[in-house]
Amino acid sequence: MRRIRLVCFAALVAIFGTWAALAQAGADEAAIRSAIEAQASAWNRADIPAFMRSYEDSPETTFIGAKLRKGYGPILERYKTAYTTPEQMGTLTFGDLDVRLLKGSCGKPEFAVVTGTFHLQRTAKGEAKKDDGIFSLVWRKGADGWKIVLDHTS
Repeated sequence: MRRIRLVCFAALVAIFGTWAALAQAGADEAAIRSAIEAQASAWNRADIPAFMRSYEDSPETTFIGAKLRKGYGPILERYKTAYTTPEQMGTLTFGDLDVRLLKGSCGKPEFAVVTGTFHLQRTAKGEAKKDDGIFSLVWRKGADGWKIVLDHTS
C-alpha cells in the first residue's frame, strides 16, 4: 500500500511539474508576443526609442539587413537615419508570427526564435526602401525580461 501511495505521489509531482512548465512556456510566449505588439504600436507612433526597448541594450546586439550592425547604439542610429519622418515610418504590421522557445542548460526557456513577416504602409520613403519582408529574431530571457539579441530582417 505504501508503494502505491509513493507511485501516486510521484505521478502527481510529474503532472504538476509538466503543468507548471507548460504554464511558464505560455507566459514566456505571451511576453514575447506582447513585446512585439508594443514594438508595432511604438513604430506607428513614430517613436523609435520606444520601438527599440525590445532590443537588449548591449554592444553584442546584432542587426543583419543590407549591412551587419553590432551594438544597440548603432542599431538605434540606423533606424533614426533610415526613417526620419512619420511619413517614412508609416504603419507597421507583423504577420505569420511563430515563436519557438529554446531551453537552456537549466531546462527552462532561455532563448526564443521568432520568425514572421512585416509590412509598412507609408506615403514616403527615405533611405529605407523596403515595405515588405521577412525576419528572424533571437530573444534572450534575462533580468529585464525577454530582449532581442539578434535581428535578421530582409
